[in-house]
Amino acid sequence: MSKQNSEQTQHETFALGKENYKYMVIGLAIIFVGFLLMMGGGSDNPNVFNNEVFSFRRITLAPIVILGGFLFEIYAIMKKPNSTKEK
Repeated sequence: MSKQNSEQTQHETFALGKENYKYMVIGLAIIFVGFLLMMGGGSDNPNVFNNEVFSFRRITLAPIVILGGFLFEIYAIMKKPNSTKEK
């Protein structure tokens, strides 16, 4: 019975391929860059308002980059893994 269990575990594979995981890491990096673009624009003095909060980079570019990262993540998950099995 233990021989059957060991053979069964050898044939189990991950749900996604190596390439899928690589794409998922790239997608997470894109999302991280988007959040980095959104940072800043604050004021050192709480009594002074800084209009830099409403810059193009923070209001438009960063959310587009983050959305692109999430779309890339969806692609990475939905992409079929390679069917070639290494033995």
